[in-house]
Amino acid sequence: MAKEEALTEEKSSKFLWFVYVVIIPLLFAIVVALIVSTLAGVNVFEKAKELGEKTHLLSSSKNVTSRSKADEDKIISLNAEIQNKDTQIANLQKQLDSKDNEKQQLLLEQQRLEEQIASLQKSQTKSTKNFKEIVSSYEAMNPKSAAPILLQMKDENAVKILSKLSSETLASILEKMPADRAAKYTELLGR
Repeated sequence: MAKEEALTEEKSSKFLWFVYVVIIPLLFAIVVALIVSTLAGVNVFEKAKELGEKTHLLSSSKNVTSRSKADEDKIISLNAEIQNKDTQIANLQKQLDSKDNEKQQLLLEQQRLEEQIASLQKSQTKSTKNFKEIVSSYEAMNPKSAAPILLQMKDENAVKILSKLSSETLASILEKMPADRAAKYTELLGR
């Protein structure tokens, strides 16, 4: 029995020696290597994964050559479909771009027209203001002085001014005009 105990003790001491001399330093080296690589910015686990994928690709490359004809036909049809879709996308993108350009042109045209309208309104307001001032001047003038001036104007301008005068002022100005011209202006004012 003592021999058996000695043999068991000898086997366990060899195992302990193996653990102390090989396993523990190996684990320590692995931990130190992981720490150093992590500090260096290298992801060891990711590198191991990539290496595993590469070796997997090498082993599966034999299977790639043995693809069936149906798989190759399907790949070709899918690639053709992808190209068709890409063409459709490109055409739609061109249409979208042309619509965007058209929209921009219409917006610029709208802005130009709005500026033109604003300018015309401003001009019309100024013209209306000036016309009101002219009418008020004729209202304030002596009818004897206003009648000869109106006779020298074009008929449409004279009628325009006469139409804005008060009825009393109009009557007194028409009274100072020759009868034929006063009749003509009265007829034009009645239209």
